[in-house]
Amino acid sequence: MAQNFGSKRLVVGAHYGLRDWLSQRITAAVMAIYTLLLVAQLLFGPKLGYERWSAIFSQQWMRFATFVVIVSLAVHAWVGMRDIWMDYIKPVWLRLALQVATIVWLVGCTGWAVQVLWRL
Repeated sequence: MAQNFGSKRLVVGAHYGLRDWLSQRITAAVMAIYTLLLVAQLLFGPKLGYERWSAIFSQQWMRFATFVVIVSLAVHAWVGMRDIWMDYIKPVWLRLALQVATIVWLVGCTGWAVQVLWRL
């Protein structure tokens, strides 16, 4: 697939970055729509307090939407952090360690969010 005409550059294929670019845009759109939905509920509902906040998240569809946004946030953060680690961290062992730490952190935060949303 890659041709070498005297340089040591390795080209990995035309669609390598398309999936990452698309996932960043889709997850950003999901988070933006959710934010608008949440702001609308807060602005056009009764006075904001614990009861109102609890009522918003007591609805099953809102919990599911929040979970989708949390997963979207984790995917969005993973793509961004992975690109940062790949671009700026040259030692492979350190890059791998940082990527594993990032995955563990994001999975842990997502699991904690599930616990908070459904009080498991």
